Amino acid sequence: MRLGAVERLRRYPVKSMLGEELDAVAVSGRGLDGDRVRALVDEETGRVVSAKNPRLWAGMLAFTAVRSAGGVEVTGPDGRPVDEAGLSDALGRKVRFVDERPAGATLERAVPEEVLARGVAAEVAVTVSELGRAAPDGTFFDFAPLHLLTTSTLAAVGAAAERYRPNVVVRTEEPGFTENAWVGREVRIGPALRLRILVPTPRCAVPTLVHGALPRSTAALRVLAERNRLVPLEGMPELPCAGVYAQVLEPGRLRVGDAVVLC
Repeated sequence: MRLGAVERLRRYPVKSMLGEELDAVAVSGRGLDGDRVRALVDEETGRVVSAKNPRLWAGMLAFTAVRSAGGVEVTGPDGRPVDEAGLSDALGRKVRFVDERPAGATLERAVPEEVLARGVAAEVAVTVSELGRAAPDGTFFDFAPLHLLTTSTLAAVGAAAERYRPNVVVRTEEPGFTENAWVGREVRIGPALRLRILVPTPRCAVPTLVHGALPRSTAALRVLAERNRLVPLEGMPELPCAGVYAQVLEPGRLRVGDAVVLC
């Protein structure tokens, strides 16, 4: 059964920074080639830096990371390259790059409803979670190595895809949050790539934040809280969700325009 076609491909070489648009990319068990290959660590806490705690790290979304011949290049809002010292100055905390996730690495996630109610700068409750429960060792994914999102969901929310940081935007014709029905199924994209759709993607405060030229938008989370609350995993409460997480069963190459088929 044809579900749609790949409309956009997105890669984020540094966790919690803006990423880059792709026309085609190789995909392996660790996700898109070059995706989330680096992260920053907060020297004070030892935790991975994440805009999920916006009071400390909303500024990460002013920086853009792209793959280059030398590995990864990070630029600031003015387009100039930025190093660790420049990032530490801009973020107001001492940070350092890491290329492999330490065992047991954690990050802080602010309670989204409190951020909505009290604002980005407020000191709100946070939870601490381990990275990459369904991802290969050493990677910097929140949960799994691929994140898919449909144009149907984006239309239902009225928000730009960049706010939700997907790897694959799938053009679909069904109305509403159509990818919810893919959970637990296998999907083939193009001639070879085969995925297992694991869980709905729970949303934090990140979609509401300023993303480069995109202004703050509380609606990016409020609409989901009103219209698409799901239980991502057994034992979790209902949470606002958009998109789905997936793992790679058979590697392949993704291209814009590839057909997306339910196996």
